[in-house]
Amino acid sequence: MGTHVIKMPDIGEGIAEVELSQWHVKVGDLVVEDQVLADVMTDKAMVDIPSPVHGKVIALGGQPGEVMAVGSVLISIEVEGAGNLKESAAPAAVKEAPVAPKVEVAVESKPAAAAAPRPAAVCQGPMVAREASERPLASPAVRKHALDLGIQLRLVRGTGPAGRVLHEDLETYLAQGQSNASAPAAAAYAQRNDEEQIQVIGMRRKIAQRMQDATQRAAHFSYVEEIDVTAIEELRAHLNEKHGASRGKLTLLPFLVRALVVALRDFPQMNARYDDEAQVITRLGAVHVGVATQSDVGLMVPVVRHAEARSLWDSAAEISRLANAARNGKASRDELSGSTITLTSLGALGGIVSTPVLNLPEVAIVGVNKIVERPMVVKGQVVIRKMMNLSSSFDHRVVDGMDAALFIQAIRGLLEQPATLFVE
Repeated sequence: MGTHVIKMPDIGEGIAEVELSQWHVKVGDLVVEDQVLADVMTDKAMVDIPSPVHGKVIALGGQPGEVMAVGSVLISIEVEGAGNLKESAAPAAVKEAPVAPKVEVAVESKPAAAAAPRPAAVCQGPMVAREASERPLASPAVRKHALDLGIQLRLVRGTGPAGRVLHEDLETYLAQGQSNASAPAAAAYAQRNDEEQIQVIGMRRKIAQRMQDATQRAAHFSYVEEIDVTAIEELRAHLNEKHGASRGKLTLLPFLVRALVVALRDFPQMNARYDDEAQVITRLGAVHVGVATQSDVGLMVPVVRHAEARSLWDSAAEISRLANAARNGKASRDELSGSTITLTSLGALGGIVSTPVLNLPEVAIVGVNKIVERPMVVKGQVVIRKMMNLSSSFDHRVVDGMDAALFIQAIRGLLEQPATLFVE
């Protein structure tokens, strides 16, 4: 028998160290060639490390969360025969799942076909009691689904990363709730004194670092404007009725993208990146709109490139394609980088106001709140109108308050008079 020692590979791009995010094997496991051994995270991507040999794991070189130098010992595998006694680097040509720069990201790990399936988290009961003040991890879509089903989310056991509640957890909760209808309701109100510690590593560490970096480096300020979206909602409904079957349904997002494009013609300082180390502002003619997209494992920001050259339906199709790719972990690195301004929306859960964090090195982010019907005074008459707030943040090192207000008011004017979106 021999030992094959695998070193941390050189991922490229001048990276000297990476974070060990997750092991997919343990000491004593039998592994086969191309089986995924571990996930490591660079500043730009999550990378799968496959095994170059068949054998038995005899030693692991680090713990999840540990930052390891390129070339350090990653794992030792016992192999048949003499083995490769000299240390070798793990294959560098590994599959990587892209990480959106500066913002939260999600990734996909691809298990090898020959490897044993990874154990899935199993729900251990129909409910899990949390403190009333505890907010369980879940995406806005899952929260909306739970609300529609009449489920208290704090009672649902989450099987996603860090205990995140997934859509399938809601279905499991419902199914088990029906089969355990006779269980005492008092279980939901039982006192609890247990604690759980969750290590901040991998994706969550990158999210924390980037959000902290953004708030420390940029001089954030926010501006909120109220917009009457009655007319544009009527236009959207009309276009969907007339062209939805042949061209696809339009959401409000393509109209917002179009409004950004038109408004930026008069406010080019918003479509910019600021290199605070070089003290250089780069204004861009191309409008690459980052559209914040929630997934079950975090916020991703796929980029609609050259939005200035897209029609409503072209933008809608691209937003839908990128959102699906991001949620499924299929978005490429190019699709998750290079934005010049970001649009963020929580849809129906958007609340009244928010203070979005800048997607550095960008200098502006436009946040969309939910649409609500309210009585408004129009030409001396009280009428019901559809109203929506835009909650936007800017980098005060680059953008003056007056310019930010005028920019958002320009978007307001375009949305309230939707014909102006298409007048050249």
